Amino acid sequence: MVSVERKSTAKLTEIREIEKQMQERWAREKAFEIDAPEPGSSESKKDTYFVTFPYPYMNGRLHLGHTFTISKCEFAVGYQKLKGKRCLFPFAFHCTGMPIKACADKLKREMEDFGYPPRFPEVDEDEENKDKKQEKELKIEDKSKGKKSKLAAKTGSSKYQWQIMMSLGLVDEEIKKFADPMHWLYFFPPLAMKDLCSMGLKVDWRRSFITTDVNPFYDSFVSWSFLRLKARDKVKFGKRYTIFSPKDGQPCMDHDRSTGEGVGPQEYTIIKMKLMAPYPAKLKPLEGKSVYLVAATLRPETMFGQTNCWIHPDLTYVATEMANGEIFVCTRRAARNMSYQGFTKNDGKVDVVMELKGMDFMGAALHAPLTSFKVIYTLPMLTIKEDKGTGVVTSVPSDAPDDYAALRDLKKKQPFREKYGIKDEMVLPFEPVPIIDIPGFGNLSAVTVCDELKIQSQNDKDKLTEAKEKVYLKGFYEGVMLVEGFKGQKVQDVKKSIQKIMVEKNEAAIYMEPEKQVISRSGDECVVALCDQWYLDYGEEGWKKQAAECLSYMNTYSDEVRHGLSATLSWLHEHACSRSYGLGTKLPWDPQYLIESLSDSTIYNAYYTVAHLLQGGIIDGSGNGPLNIRPEQMTPEVWDYIFFKTAPMPKNCQIPKAALDKLRGEFEYWYPVNVRVSGKDLIPNHITYYIYNHCAIWPDDKSKWPAGFRANGHLLLNSEKMSKQTGNFLTLYDAIAKFSADGMRLALADAGDTLEDANFVEAMADAGLLRLYTFLEWVKEMLSTADKMRTGPMDSFNDKAFINEMNSAILLTEQNYENMLFKEVVKSGFFEYQSIRDRYRECTMGDMHRDLVLRFIETQALLLCPICPHLCEYIWGLLGKEGSIMQAQWPAVEAVDEMLLKQAQYLYDSTREFRLRLKAYMTLGKGKKASPPPSKPTHGTIWIAKTYPPWQNTVLTTLNQLYKAHGNQFPENKEIAAAFGNKPELKKYMKKVMPFVQLVKEGVAQKGVEAMNLTLDFDEKAVLEANLTYLVSTLELEGLEVKFSTEASENKIKEENCPGKPFLVYYSQPSVAMNLVNPQPCSGHFQMTIPILDNDTTSKIALRVTKMDRLIKDAKKVKIMRYEDPNLGPRQIPVMDQPMKNKIVVPDNAVYRINLETQTVSVQENGKTVDVGSQMAYMVDE
Repeated sequence: MVSVERKSTAKLTEIREIEKQMQERWAREKAFEIDAPEPGSSESKKDTYFVTFPYPYMNGRLHLGHTFTISKCEFAVGYQKLKGKRCLFPFAFHCTGMPIKACADKLKREMEDFGYPPRFPEVDEDEENKDKKQEKELKIEDKSKGKKSKLAAKTGSSKYQWQIMMSLGLVDEEIKKFADPMHWLYFFPPLAMKDLCSMGLKVDWRRSFITTDVNPFYDSFVSWSFLRLKARDKVKFGKRYTIFSPKDGQPCMDHDRSTGEGVGPQEYTIIKMKLMAPYPAKLKPLEGKSVYLVAATLRPETMFGQTNCWIHPDLTYVATEMANGEIFVCTRRAARNMSYQGFTKNDGKVDVVMELKGMDFMGAALHAPLTSFKVIYTLPMLTIKEDKGTGVVTSVPSDAPDDYAALRDLKKKQPFREKYGIKDEMVLPFEPVPIIDIPGFGNLSAVTVCDELKIQSQNDKDKLTEAKEKVYLKGFYEGVMLVEGFKGQKVQDVKKSIQKIMVEKNEAAIYMEPEKQVISRSGDECVVALCDQWYLDYGEEGWKKQAAECLSYMNTYSDEVRHGLSATLSWLHEHACSRSYGLGTKLPWDPQYLIESLSDSTIYNAYYTVAHLLQGGIIDGSGNGPLNIRPEQMTPEVWDYIFFKTAPMPKNCQIPKAALDKLRGEFEYWYPVNVRVSGKDLIPNHITYYIYNHCAIWPDDKSKWPAGFRANGHLLLNSEKMSKQTGNFLTLYDAIAKFSADGMRLALADAGDTLEDANFVEAMADAGLLRLYTFLEWVKEMLSTADKMRTGPMDSFNDKAFINEMNSAILLTEQNYENMLFKEVVKSGFFEYQSIRDRYRECTMGDMHRDLVLRFIETQALLLCPICPHLCEYIWGLLGKEGSIMQAQWPAVEAVDEMLLKQAQYLYDSTREFRLRLKAYMTLGKGKKASPPPSKPTHGTIWIAKTYPPWQNTVLTTLNQLYKAHGNQFPENKEIAAAFGNKPELKKYMKKVMPFVQLVKEGVAQKGVEAMNLTLDFDEKAVLEANLTYLVSTLELEGLEVKFSTEASENKIKEENCPGKPFLVYYSQPSVAMNLVNPQPCSGHFQMTIPILDNDTTSKIALRVTKMDRLIKDAKKVKIMRYEDPNLGPRQIPVMDQPMKNKIVVPDNAVYRINLETQTVSVQENGKTVDVGSQMAYMVDE
């Protein structure tokens, strides 16, 4: 979708100027700075609300994706402030980890390699296009290889770091400074803070900070937290499988990756298939050594069914020597992985004995473990890829559709066998071996599913994919073993046992590789390595149990989020928490390591509570805070005293007790965090660690455990993923410049609430900005004309309905805010709230009550304030309210009158139906094109029914009985129709019965069981008659009457009219055209021709005049006059300053009569009948 270009920016400019004024006011008033109150004060008795957002990484400007999640915190805080809570929303900036250091080092290398400013080599366009084509192909074949990371999406196609920095709008002289990683820490955080202030964020900026040891206070806090984790046996040291970057020489955590975020080690079982003599010619030099073709499998329990081994004839393999002297044949990539897992003599070194192609050992004889065949052979498979597993694939055609299809192809196609030198005895004797029985697929599931899907060959890729989906997981979870020793046991129960047996017999080994390709920020393809490292033991049962208990208490706002966190708890085990490269805090007991970026950011919300007192708003902690505490004074015992309410006063502490108590008081007052908000991608890592670490630091104080977590999906821009490469990208700064802060905020709120990806549509943001501006202009207009509005009692139907609908919408919006459903908030609290006003204005024909208009403006400002605070603050001022709207209270409402809501909805629905019927009345019928169009109706009769017609009454009664008999749900239509078949009173109406049933079912779905009531629970005649003036006006009629269907002469009306469904019959009355002139000089009112109907009154004619002249707002100000001489009067020259000369005002009680034959009009007044001729006059009292 292409973004919208505006023709004018005047509205945007006005809104942005208002925003600037409001932001300056809030800064001046320190509107969002808040401290813990004095104990015992009135403020201390108020509820608190503490919300946080995972601090963003500071390697660039904030974009709209960040803003979307931040906005959830912002809207929640705005609402909770209105509810009278004391709210804290702090914000910090994350600099820990490898990315900043890696980027700085890249810039340094680029200046060394290409000079300053760098002159990069020109890229051959053909080569570049070729690379893109290959990337696209890879993406089609293997999503893990072709998928771009978030970093790639943000930086576009820039090859060099210098180019990436240029894409941020930086010049060479500025970019040069970024070669120092410290420059990043002081460049991007202030920019982010400025951008966030420009959107009106309700943040207490005194509490902001940057991470890493650059900030000595935060560095001390993180050190303390890890000392406590280690003391509680949560941090351990040992060999652990982890994603590892050989180039960087350290584990590669999520935040250190260019691609592969969230990817972990995948465990395989290496199946050792021993090469049997005689060796193929290429392998002759290895005779006398134990040579194994090693296949990586996820299903070791299926090895009983091996019939052959697949290799790719054209793939490059290596024979490598292992630490025990055995020779493994596999791909170089797999050998590289193995070298970091203890397989080779030296870690990270692959001892290649020889390099060979798959064709070099095609047809080789092998001895494989567990199989019933003494010898199996290597056979060709052309779909094997080098980027997964070992390049050697063991074949189990009984349970793997791919294997069965490929084996069948070889059996059927002799030329194929001959091409690769495969003899018949290597293939033909081998048939699938039953090893597992799967419900629905039998004991040869691959054979069964291939037959069912009519798979012809191994080239039927889509069908084979479908086949695998059908049998793979079902086989693992529901399959039962058929082989001796394991017969009758579930597959999932014996997998580990069979793996253990083979490993103990040296027939297999445990092997790990990344689940998908992982590229580090330094551009290295990562492996899985067995590393000596510090790790957090998240698999420890006691700790896991505590985390599960914490989750059970938390408000997750959706079942999907709860399930995601619960699933993570079930599989999460160890997490490496240290690294040796990057920025961060050193492990206090082993300073050669840094604490990695996901591990230093788990309980920092506690630091927010005291940051302002320690750092005083200086983000790197380099200045003096209000308490004049120095970083070196913050010992572990001091942190204990602050965060553990039972901890004793630290010994030899140089900090006054009053200062320590103030720090402790701040923490105790604000904690726990009520809601933490993040994107859904943080559920399986950061948020889960956040839960674990709170349980570990405060194991005996559950009141400090997280209270709530709200997750959202990613943000699309114009229905597509944000990407700099495609130009579909928007920073926070640019979004505000384009749509204003409030316009952007409104569009973000309306973008979506669930875990599904939300959508920020620029055209909708533009429309939202227009809506806000239009509302502001309307408010100004209403306030300027308030003294002319109706006052007095507010007791009309429409006044009461308006009040009631406002109350209902306020309550619904409150509920949506509580559930953090901000798209629904915008719907109920702005879009629909505005519609309520529009209906009131329409139903009163502009004669709105002043107090109700003012209440609407006030409540609309309050409902919208959390979303669009600038505009609402400005309107609050226009209303003359004292103080800021930030200190206002959520609107109080009376109980909602549900009956009045039904009556109002009945009026709106009926009006809509009347309009549709009028449109149908004025539309030519089918086949009547030659007929003249019908004249516009002048009158109508609204027919209403007290009860349903007898046949419908029978249907409703029967349906109600069936509904209750089936547990408050309808049975199948077949059963419903059968129930009506034996009712003689319905025989005549059988064609109408089932359509009526469908309407009733739809009504029940919308309104509930009351849709089957036999009568309405309100007087619809009274509702319609109370609004006849409005109905006459909106339908542009001269008159309406309401009658009961029992009075109708037509059977159709009697038989089809039912309660709640009024039926309007239009008709026309004859009229005589009358010219009306306005004798007032320079009035702007002109001559018009209006129809005069028999028995018209002066007030009706005056109302007709106002319909034709929109400048006239009040029909009561219109005077209708006749000429003293109806023949001569119209021909006399008017006297400018005597508009009433020769004219007589027609009294309000006069009755107009028409003569259709002569087309003349007369007036009956004061017992006399006077001919008025063909022209009359009117005047308007200004």
